[in-house]
Amino acid sequence: MRLFHGYENAEIARPAVLTLGVFDGLHLGHQLILSRVVERARAAGAVPTAITFDPHPRAVLHPESAPPLLQTLDQKVEAFGVLGIEQAIVVRFTREFAEVSAEEFLRDVVHERLHAKEVYLGRGFAFGRNREGDIHLLRRVSRELGFHADEVPEVRLRGQRISSSRIRELLAAGRVGLARRMLGRPYGVEGRVVRGHERGRTIGFPTANLRPDNRVIPRGGVYVTATLIEGAWRRSVTNVGVRPTFEKEAEPSVETFVMDWGGDLYGDVVRVRFLHRLRDERRFSSVEDLKRQIDSDAARARKYFGRAGVRRSLSVI
Repeated sequence: MRLFHGYENAEIARPAVLTLGVFDGLHLGHQLILSRVVERARAAGAVPTAITFDPHPRAVLHPESAPPLLQTLDQKVEAFGVLGIEQAIVVRFTREFAEVSAEEFLRDVVHERLHAKEVYLGRGFAFGRNREGDIHLLRRVSRELGFHADEVPEVRLRGQRISSSRIRELLAAGRVGLARRMLGRPYGVEGRVVRGHERGRTIGFPTANLRPDNRVIPRGGVYVTATLIEGAWRRSVTNVGVRPTFEKEAEPSVETFVMDWGGDLYGDVVRVRFLHRLRDERRFSSVEDLKRQIDSDAARARKYFGRAGVRRSLSVI
């Protein structure tokens, strides 16, 4: 997949079928939009293209209410490629860019530079100055310039609209199962393994202390997880919290015990997927009580991994 930082740098060889949006989390609603773009691009002999923005527009225009993002930019771009997008354009969002009218962007960038044959928006998405670029303006301009424009319907689950904000709420509540169904995959974080106090090693459960790049971390507690090591998903149990049995930490940590694996992960970048919540984090009266609980958590995790379909839920994005 070709990645361009700024549409000014894009080297356009063929016309595009494209969409534009923030696409935070790339949930099922986003995936429907991107699958439409990929399908139509193949039919039209065009390049399936996604235009996204960095940072999040709200972080520039209303930083006090900007949401924490579910994915880093690198994670999102990687996922674009997995979903079939061949060309990603990351537009640097600034206050100056926010003053560009939607019509000017469509004429100068979408039409003149990208030679778009078709453009698709997610339902309710708007772009350009004062969010004037809704589906109605897009259709009007597309008729004038000779490309097709359409809106992709929203996706619902159990009657609820799937959205990035709803997924953030679910993760904050520890409801990783429902978040997984809205994302179409387990929610995961990625980061470098750093040295901690190594208490887990002293009690027989060595853990990888992860410093996540992702800003959204599920609610504190203990989870069945899968950890990507050397290209393979390995069974693991992860504690999110402040280690209350020992000296309480000021900042929440993400500590992962990888079962049936004894390698050294210090300095490596790993991914951890949250599959199922086991319990709240709590303080134990002794280290022995803690060890017994970890044994129980690991046994429940093994039972979980024995269920049909769990392996298939570990997609690569």
